[in-house]
Amino acid sequence: MNIKLITVALSMAFIMIASTSYSQTKTPRISHRQERQQKRIAHGAKNGELTAKETAKLETREAKIQHDKRVAKSDGNVSSAERRKLRREENRTSRAIYRQKHDAQARH
Repeated sequence: MNIKLITVALSMAFIMIASTSYSQTKTPRISHRQERQQKRIAHGAKNGELTAKETAKLETREAKIQHDKRVAKSDGNVSSAERRKLRREENRTSRAIYRQKHDAQARH
């Protein structure tokens, strides 16, 4: 039952990311990377590499990145500093996904 809830949440997040990737200010690299990271999280949750708590924390990080991206686009222009910030957040989240998927924590 928990897996179904996580799968639904991941699907909704993926749809949200896909629908916002075509706004007026283009950030295709960031959007594409978010999609890949969502797939990594979903795969980890599905095959038991991530616990429900780990999945929720990673999803929260992805939601923050999505929020920061919307804020950056709100003025119609994503500056280089904003792009750097988004890339840094994506890099940190990517490392967190890897660490959580490969830790020695027991899955139930």
